[in-house]
Amino acid sequence: MWTDKQRGIRVSQEELLCKNSCGYYGNPAWQGFCSKCWRERTRPSGEQRHNTRSSKDGTPVTFSKFEEKKNMEKGRRIYTMRRLFWGSPSPPKREESSECQSNALKAYQSLEPGDFTGFLKLLRSPPSQRLQSRCTAFLNTMEAYHHLPVQKQSDHVQDFYQSFAEYFSDFPEAVVTQIMEHVEKLIMTRLHKWVFCHDSCDDEQKDLSLQKRIRSLNWVTPQMLSVPFPDKNTAVTGDPFLPAITTIIEMDAKRAPQDKLTCVTKCSQHVFEALSASRHEPANADDFLSGLVYVVLKANPPRLHSNMQYVIRFGLPHSLMAGESGYYFTNLSCAVAFIEKLDGPALNLSPEEFDSYMLHHRAPPHERQQTTNDTQQLLEELKGRQEKLNQGVGALNVQLQKWVEAVHSQLDEATAQFFEVQKEVSAQAKLLQSFSTSSLEAQGDDVKDQKMLLLMDQNAGAKDTDC
Repeated sequence: MWTDKQRGIRVSQEELLCKNSCGYYGNPAWQGFCSKCWRERTRPSGEQRHNTRSSKDGTPVTFSKFEEKKNMEKGRRIYTMRRLFWGSPSPPKREESSECQSNALKAYQSLEPGDFTGFLKLLRSPPSQRLQSRCTAFLNTMEAYHHLPVQKQSDHVQDFYQSFAEYFSDFPEAVVTQIMEHVEKLIMTRLHKWVFCHDSCDDEQKDLSLQKRIRSLNWVTPQMLSVPFPDKNTAVTGDPFLPAITTIIEMDAKRAPQDKLTCVTKCSQHVFEALSASRHEPANADDFLSGLVYVVLKANPPRLHSNMQYVIRFGLPHSLMAGESGYYFTNLSCAVAFIEKLDGPALNLSPEEFDSYMLHHRAPPHERQQTTNDTQQLLEELKGRQEKLNQGVGALNVQLQKWVEAVHSQLDEATAQFFEVQKEVSAQAKLLQSFSTSSLEAQGDDVKDQKMLLLMDQNAGAKDTDC
């Protein structure tokens, strides 16, 4: 089932379908059955619900009064829970007028796909007030009974889905599907903290075991899984499966099952894109499953088992039984089952080689060659960078030497100009000093002449007096 020596992992389309041949996708978590057939097999006969909607072939599922009474007697527990949720043993009858129903139909049909905010506004409107009350009552009851086993909680949530969908039995199937997706998001966003990884199950232990198993297989290469990968001539800027790895890791951050399924769908689409780019042709189902196994091994998503069980238990049945999301989720379940049972023959290895790899006594040849190539490329890059660095240091030294010479030249020129200025100042100082000395000598001669004249005047006066 799992391996082929030329193509690696192979799962036929028939193996993905339900073992009951109902046409829906099966799942390893349900032993190969779809969710509907699995619940019918595991649920006690007293809890078989009376389905008022048509079956797949168009024939309505009916029961005789005797069988219905017998089932109601045996299933009094489930009807007790229904009385808590709905106030009556059976789903309530719609009492709105035809005009209100027509208005509600038009309002719900006008919703855009994925418009959860618009759905909430519509649910709070007067025509949908009764539906809002039912949702609120169900949420309050589930929170009050959060200690119930997780499988019981799953049964109650699935019963609520069907009972709620019966209210829109006259609506087109596409509208009912869209409405129920909004209802699922509303209900499970509130109940996530109560039912995810519940104490009554061993999901946490299985998460740890699966993570440990994936870590022990970190040596598995794309070549071992026959995953097409870019060759050496392709410009490698990173792992081409990186978008898929990132998307599958984001699944743990979502609360609603449909949001987790959206992550699985986007991851699978990224895998197909990476495979098509590597092979330069559309990828097939065998390549897809191998690529998905590689993505899970590389990503090692947190709480993968718990997230998958959460979707299985509380997701809408039609999301897992058919359609794109059901196909991708089934392949993810097959990939996880393959990883859990992975052995040497699945990778075209002998048991001795497989054990040696698991014990880390040897590395795969492709990995060794890749490590050698990466090391050689790194050394060449370092050598080139060292040469560029040396060239840069030499250029910097030349520039520094030129700068030092320019500074010395400017300093010498400034010193010469300083000496010239100093000489001029000294010459001017000497000239000023000589000029000051001559001026003082001239002034001294004038004083002597004035004194001589004064003495001569005095002597002349004395002679006149004598006469």
